[in-house]
Amino acid sequence: MIQHPYVTEKATLMAEKNNVLQFIVDVNDTKGKVKKEIEALYNVKVARVNMMLTSKGKKKAIVAFEEPNAATGLASRLGLF
Repeated sequence: MIQHPYVTEKATLMAEKNNVLQFIVDVNDTKGKVKKEIEALYNVKVARVNMMLTSKGKKKAIVAFEEPNAATGLASRLGLF
């Protein structure tokens, strides 16, 4: 379950440069589950998902999109920038 987008200066630069967005997700989520949920919620095609644990013990999903500039478009729709 996606909890919220993860927005930092570095995450914003990655969205613009690498076409990826970061989300905080449930600790028990898998890459496949996150991919399906992102595609269903936001109607975009996901190329890949990487997962990592933050220093605060939360799980972060780094989601890369297939279509060019999909990350910046989605970020605008979400009101991130």
